[in-house]
Amino acid sequence: MPQPKGKTGNPNGRPKGSPNKTTQSVREWLTRLIDENRGQIRKDLAALEPKERLQVLEKFMQYTVPKMQSVEARVDIDRLSDSQIDQVINELSEKL
Repeated sequence: MPQPKGKTGNPNGRPKGSPNKTTQSVREWLTRLIDENRGQIRKDLAALEPKERLQVLEKFMQYTVPKMQSVEARVDIDRLSDSQIDQVINELSEKL
């Protein structure tokens, strides 16, 4: 039978939110590897065709630039008063 949520068989286990040691050590190793080979990476990128270079840079960007998320707003107009609807229309009109 599974244990209830929030209960563990090992109460002295890794605290919630603490980093995984293996993941942390791999990240540190990769960081050092990249830092120590920046010159070679630049040479390798320069040797690529422009299309290939853009593909590699795009893959690098996935790990450095946050992705944009789409936002969807749902408004139940039937629940709004006339003054609230007017306010929404005015605010939207000002932003156009």
